[in-house]
Amino acid sequence: MKKFVYLLAVISLLFSCGEEKQPNLLSGTWRGVMVVQDGNELPFTFNLKKGQAGYLMEVYNAAEVLAIDEISTNKDSIIIRMPVFDGYIAGTFTEDSMQGEFIKEDLERRVPFRASHGDPDRFKGDSSAEVQVAGIWETYFSKGTKDEYQAKGIFEQEGNKVTGTFRTTTGDYRYLEGIVQGDSLKLSTFDGAHVFLFLARITDSTMTGTFFSGNHFQEPFVGKRNEAYELPDETSLTYLKEGYEGVDFSFPDENGKLISPEDPEYRDKVVILQIMGTWCPNCMDETRFLVDYLKDHGEEDLKVISLAFEYARTEEAAFKGIRRLKDRLGVPYPIVLAQYGSSDKKSANEKLPMLNHVLSYPTTVFIDRDGKVRKIHTGFNGPATGEKYTAFKEEFHGFVQELLAE
Repeated sequence: MKKFVYLLAVISLLFSCGEEKQPNLLSGTWRGVMVVQDGNELPFTFNLKKGQAGYLMEVYNAAEVLAIDEISTNKDSIIIRMPVFDGYIAGTFTEDSMQGEFIKEDLERRVPFRASHGDPDRFKGDSSAEVQVAGIWETYFSKGTKDEYQAKGIFEQEGNKVTGTFRTTTGDYRYLEGIVQGDSLKLSTFDGAHVFLFLARITDSTMTGTFFSGNHFQEPFVGKRNEAYELPDETSLTYLKEGYEGVDFSFPDENGKLISPEDPEYRDKVVILQIMGTWCPNCMDETRFLVDYLKDHGEEDLKVISLAFEYARTEEAAFKGIRRLKDRLGVPYPIVLAQYGSSDKKSANEKLPMLNHVLSYPTTVFIDRDGKVRKIHTGFNGPATGEKYTAFKEEFHGFVQELLAE
């Protein structure tokens, strides 16, 4: 009997030794790195902790905190799914490191990724700043080409630490964070959808650099100091073609119900029409704003409809993204599917032929009680734009209340 018990113990030990033990990720500060074009590295920092339901991750971009709670592990494999957006990180890990890719399947994009525990510095290097970038910069991307567009750089600097953003006529580049080393400016953001890196040389009055988006795109940019610089009025860029007074469409929601501004529930109401995509961080910022606005100003005579233009390859996948956005942000109004398989703006314009063009996601259309378009706002100036965002909120509230009072 003793021999039998001994034999069982040996067999049990052999099997336990053969089992692969899953490592536990260390809690605390981590530094992530995405490798973009030309071997340049885009860094970001995050905090990781393990709760009762699993790992929780917070990614930091200046004042933005991106909370991620869909993290699954199997042995040494890990998948980190982005909140709201369809991208995810997949790879392997040890207790103090990760290695893998940031993947956006519908766009067939993969960006190399790695991370290490215990490193609090976003950008490496100890050299101090020789120049100041704080202030307003008149900026042009792809200057002198058919793809040229203008932007407004808005930056704050403390020591060699820099935060800010670039505003464009179609929205902003959200929360950028970085450093000045000597005369070099380095800014980055990873917000769950965008993988953005800006590298530039600075003098007291000029800026010359390159913008990298993931490992699929890059373009040059130049800037000059101009504290009085302003972009064109956002309400002048998109407008109704001659002969039109309103917007007409009929698209399905996630339940298959066709939604149109001609439906009885929208007649004699003020309607805000949001042209957007669930893949678009600026659209997410505006959606959060609209959800919060309705909570505070939920008048029965105010309605919102969102038109989603999705690059998801199938209708099923597009509606999955819509449901995910609605659930995550608590969206109480319909988000209808206007297009899937492409977010191309020319194709979007075919769905809304009464507009001169769809220049930006998001674009916001204000419709009065008579069904007439009263204003169209191109792009969205989100929280990263500071004073501009505050001014937008005040303008939005004033104009909506004006329409409601008519």
